[in-house]
Amino acid sequence: MRQIFTAALALALPFAFAQAPVTGAKNPERLFTSKDAKLNANKQVVLHIVRDLLEANHWKDAPLYISERYIQHNPLVASGRAPVMAFFGSRPEGPIPKDGEWKTKVVSVLAEDDLVIVATVRELSRPGGEGTYTTTWFDMWRIVDGKADEHWDGATLPEKP
Repeated sequence: MRQIFTAALALALPFAFAQAPVTGAKNPERLFTSKDAKLNANKQVVLHIVRDLLEANHWKDAPLYISERYIQHNPLVASGRAPVMAFFGSRPEGPIPKDGEWKTKVVSVLAEDDLVIVATVRELSRPGGEGTYTTTWFDMWRIVDGKADEHWDGATLPEKP
């Protein structure tokens, strides 16, 4: 009987989901600050990108935060501020969320030199459609002259059916 239990357990373990859920900060705006003036300024640019542009869809304000040449390392969006605005700009504009009311769940914000990295919660469907799980999504921006000039993330091209 013990051998059957051990064999059943060994077969079941690869299918067990013991992952701790990824959760965002209760007050994400606090994460976009630094005691260092330059890092604080860079984090504030990214705060406006995440909150005002990506969350609230205020893409008319993109020239305040994104350089004209904006280099995009996401295979789904062309480089340049105009293509980025065209890609995202058709979404309806909403109110800029108050701290603690963001839909985007920010886990952490790190800044070093001219780079700012934001980790957010990403919820995905489990293979086989049995519920969802959370993982972490990363975006990184290079800030030049007070604007985001380059962006990286983990986006991939969709699989062909």
